[in-house]
Order: sequence, then structure tokens, then C-alpha cells
Amino acid sequence: MVQKQGMIEDCGSQGSTMADRRQLFAEMRAQDLDRIRLSTYRTACKLRFVQKKCNLHLVDVWNIIEALRENGLNSVDPNIELSVARLEAVIATVFYQLNKRLPTTHQINVEQSISLLLNFLLAAYDPEGHGKIPVFAVKMALATLCGGKILDKLRYIFSLISETSGVMIYGKFDQFLREVLKLPTTVFEGPSFGYTEQAARSCFSQQKTVMLNTFLDSLMSDPPPQCLVWLPLLHRLANVENVFHPVECSYCHSESMMGFRYRCQQCHNYQLCQDCFWRGLASGSHSNQHQMKEYTSWKSPAKKLTNALSKSLSCASSREPLHPMFPDQPEKPLNLAHIVDTWPPRPVTSMNDAVFSHSVPSSGSPFTNKSMIDSPSRLDEEHRLIARYAARLAAENAATQQQRGTADISYTIDANKQQRQLIAELENKNREILQEIQRLRLEHEQASQPTPEKAQQNPTLLAELRLLRQRKDELEQRMSALQESRRELMVQLEGLMKLLKTQGAGSPRSSPSHTISRPIPMPIRSLSACSTPAHTPQDSLTGVGGDVQEAFAQSSKRNLRNDLLVAADSITNTMSSLVKELKSEAGSETESNVDSAQYDDLISSPASEKAFLAQINARKPGYLHSSAGGSIIRSDIGTEDGLSYVRTDEESYDSDSVRQLETELKMEEYLKQKLQDDSYQVSLQG
Repeated sequence: MVQKQGMIEDCGSQGSTMADRRQLFAEMRAQDLDRIRLSTYRTACKLRFVQKKCNLHLVDVWNIIEALRENGLNSVDPNIELSVARLEAVIATVFYQLNKRLPTTHQINVEQSISLLLNFLLAAYDPEGHGKIPVFAVKMALATLCGGKILDKLRYIFSLISETSGVMIYGKFDQFLREVLKLPTTVFEGPSFGYTEQAARSCFSQQKTVMLNTFLDSLMSDPPPQCLVWLPLLHRLANVENVFHPVECSYCHSESMMGFRYRCQQCHNYQLCQDCFWRGLASGSHSNQHQMKEYTSWKSPAKKLTNALSKSLSCASSREPLHPMFPDQPEKPLNLAHIVDTWPPRPVTSMNDAVFSHSVPSSGSPFTNKSMIDSPSRLDEEHRLIARYAARLAAENAATQQQRGTADISYTIDANKQQRQLIAELENKNREILQEIQRLRLEHEQASQPTPEKAQQNPTLLAELRLLRQRKDELEQRMSALQESRRELMVQLEGLMKLLKTQGAGSPRSSPSHTISRPIPMPIRSLSACSTPAHTPQDSLTGVGGDVQEAFAQSSKRNLRNDLLVAADSITNTMSSLVKELKSEAGSETESNVDSAQYDDLISSPASEKAFLAQINARKPGYLHSSAGGSIIRSDIGTEDGLSYVRTDEESYDSDSVRQLETELKMEEYLKQKLQDDSYQVSLQG
């Protein structure tokens, strides 16, 4: 009955094992990894999926070594076979220790990880279902599938297949290839990476002595041996999973890509993501036969240029070796016989203790002597040894503390003395720096302030400065005088323009209603002509009539010389037209008895013309007074418009009027010439 129940349990466990195994491979097929056309990438992706599904990517080779030591598998014969229960215990140790290291928010499902990894190892190394797996196969499989650096993995594998002298054993290397190549076969990649008899010979020649450095050079070279080409790719695939490339894929047109990036060496700027390249997708003129370059990182154009310049300018080669160089002879384990009595003396039976004793602490006992350790007498003896060792450590600790106390006192005194000396040196340097700053500040102030001695050293410069200042004052005075002259001319021009309008309105061809004469505003000369007022074009036209001011206000930035010349020309033209009009009107209204030797006498004009002449004569201060040699009869006669004018003798009145107009014309021509000369001199001086 008991036997039948055991058989039922075995059948149930085998059924659950097959179900878990089918589940793992079904999920792997769901990833559609078989569409990858290159067998190397296809194998690496499948093994990476198994590694992440079993959470082995969170465990490194040192955790695997620790778990093997805790289960007593570090020094047993590699050919010993483990049962399924024993293998499950080893795997459970790995994952339970992993959960202790992980934070509580990142805990894994230990039972599921144990079941998946156990079923995968049974499918790889016990396909017939015998329930036995060699220890060597377990070590090779766990060391290959775990995470971590490939350098640490290969060093551990070399310690398992080499002698104590550090020379590789070709038979064990062939056994290593036989066991490790079962992993690709398990994920259905046996035709590409299955074990063959020539696999070991393709890696190393039989006559060559292979040490650790040679072994690492061969397996980490580019390219590695053909049978193990997927092993370095598995680690590179894990390293670039989270690498971001801000580049658009030329086939699927995704804006960015993760993982590997491939660039065609023939097509310009043709880049593919890893999914499109692995599946052989191409577009345009690109072909799968073109050579592609694989990128594992993204560098900006500026960084590429910097790296290119640094490589071109560096004298020595910046290429780093693939791995550090290790000594040919392994380090010997520490001899602890002088500390405590060893029980029993443990012989070194493998290279594990010889190579890794300096990096991993030795603990545990051989798996074959476990029953002997569990005996009560041995346990008591072990307790006594521990107590004896603890007492010795306590005594040594007390003596060490006494010696360390005196040493600490002297060290403290020396340290305080050194600190005081350092503080004194820093204070001296600080004082020197402050003195230097003060000296530089005084020199700067002295250099910035001009001294009388420096001024006396260059009298020519001072004389030139004085001349320049005097010249500046003269120019400013001249400018003010020109401004005043311009203002007077503007006032005169305004008055003449008003008279011209009045004259035109008082002619026989116009109506009598427009013959009212307006008073002419007289110019007022400024008393402060020698001062330097700041005149603007708007200030110079204040007080001037609207016609002139409107004409000169159109451009606020006109040249002063041009304005004066235009004003003088307008005055001359106005006076010329006025004289011509007066002469023409006088010629039409005078009598025929006019003396030919004198100027043409003007006949009495209408009331508006007489008023205009009276206003012109009034501008002369001595005209209304009688002279000693002549008699002037003055009478005020009222006109129809209600205006009055001065009436004198006909001949003297007409001749004096013409003479006065000609005098004013000459004066205007003289003023015009003088303004041109002054403006020319100002332009030369400016």
C-alpha cells in the first residue's frame, strides 16, 4: 500500500513537472523569438528569456558559489550525481538568499522561480527522467545562466577545469563544452550550437599549455569560438536592454529605439532597430546582404567629435585590454593552523579552494562527511574549540587595546601639534595676501589720480586743451549770433510776405475790401548775444508768423546754412517782384512829362499803395523830420477805407520811395552774401 502511494506521488510530481516545463516553453514560443533569422541572436534571446523568467539575472556567480558552499558542494567530486530533492534544496538556497538581499517592495515569488529553474535543468540534463544530475553539470549551468560579469564566470569555470598549478585540463574543458552546449539544445537550437567532437579542438590546440589569461583571451575575443559565440552576446544583450537611442528606425519609423542599433555601411544614414534587423526587414535600396555595424550606445555629434579629437591627439593607444592580467600561479589558501587546532585537517581536493579562498570565505564541511559532523561528541568538541578560540581572541583584544591606547594618545598629541602648525601657516599666508591686496589698492588709487607733476610734464597738451576750449566758446558764440540773425530774417520775411499779400489785395484788379494794411512786427535783438543759449529750430521760430513757421516746421532736422540761404533768396525774390510791380503800376498811371535823366517818377497810387509806402518810410527813423535844405509838405488825407497816409511833394516823394527800395534791395543782397560767407567759414571750422 505504501509502495503504491509512493508511486502515485511520483506520478503526480512528474505530472506537475511536465506541466511547468510545458508552461515555460509555451511562454517562450509566445515571444515569437523563432522569427529571428540569425541563430546567434535567436539563441541568446531565448536563454535571456529563461534567465529573466527564472529570476537568475538577479543573482551573480558569487551568490552561486555561496549557495554551493552552504550545501556542501564546493569540494565534492564533480562526477557525483545529485537527486532532484538535493538539487531543489540548492536552488531554494539561491532564491531565499536573494529575497533576503532584495527590498520588501521587490520580493520575488520564490516557489515559482524554484519550480521553473528546476524543470528547465531537468529538461536540459535529465531528459529521460532518471532523477539524477551530475554536480559538474549543475555548477556549469548555474554559472552560465546567472547574472554578473562574464569575466567572473569564466574565472570560476576555469577553476573547475584546471589543475592546482593553474593549467587547464583538456578533458575537463571538453566536458565543460558538452554540458554547457546542452543549454542551447534545450531551447531548440541544437542544430546550430550542439556539441561536436571538434568543438574543443576549434578553441585550443592540443599541444598548447592553456593558462587563465589564455583561456580568457580566447573566450572573450571578438569573435569568440564558434560554438560559444552566443555566450558573450547573452551578456551584451543584458547590458543594452535599457539603452535609449534617439534615432528613427528606417523601416518601422519608430521615433526611438531600445537595445541594439544597427547602421548600414553602404546606405547613407540607414539605421534599423534590433527587432527589424533580427527579422531581416529592409526597405528602399537597402539589402540584407549589406554590411551592418552594431551600436550599443548613443553618442551625440559633439561627443563623437570630442572622442575623435582626443584619439587623434593622444600619443599612446587608448584601447583597453579585454581583461586584467592574472598571475599564472594561483594564490595559496591561508594557513590557520597556528590559531586553533584544526579538526580534522581538511585536504585541498579541488581548485575551488586554491583559487577562490582569498575572495570567498571557507565555511561548511564536505558533503560526504555530513553524518560524522552531526554526531554529539563531535559537536561538543566543536563547542569547546569555539570557546577556546573566543577566549584567546578576548585576551589578544585586551592587550591590543592597551597598546593602542598609548599609541592613540601619542598620535592625538602629534595630530594636535600638526593642526596648530597648519593653522599658523594659514594665518601667515592670509596676512601676506591682505598686505598684497592693500598695496595693489594704493597703487591703483595713485595711478587713477593725476598729480601736478604729471600735468607740468606735458605743457603742450595743456596749451592745446586751452585752445580747444577757447575755440569751442567762440563757435558757440558764433552759433548764437547766427541763430539771432536767422530769427531777425524770419521776422523780416514774415513782414514782407504780409505786405505782398496786402499789396496784391489793394491793386485795381482786387476788391477794396482786402486793402487793409497790417503792422509789420519789428525784430527785437537779444541783449545776451555773447551768451551761449541752446537754440532749437522750434525756439528760433517763436514769434514768427504762421506762414514762415509752417514752412520751416516741416523738417525739424534741417541744416541751418541751407535754411538761411533759402530765407535770403526768398527775401530777394520778394523785394524784386515788389519793385517790378510798383514800377509797372507807376508807369501805367504817371503823366507823360517825366524827366529822362532821373528815375521814373511814380504817380500817386491808390490808398492801399500809399499806405504801404507810408509803412516803409516809417521804418526809417529820420524820414518824417524835415531837413535843412528841402521842404516837405505833410498832410494826413483820409481814404475811403478809413486809413491815412503822408502826402509830400510829388517829385521828391517818388524819387525818395524808389531810392529807398533800391537801398533795401542792396542791403538784402549784402546780407545774403554775408550769410553765405559766414556759413562757409562755420563749415570749414566744424
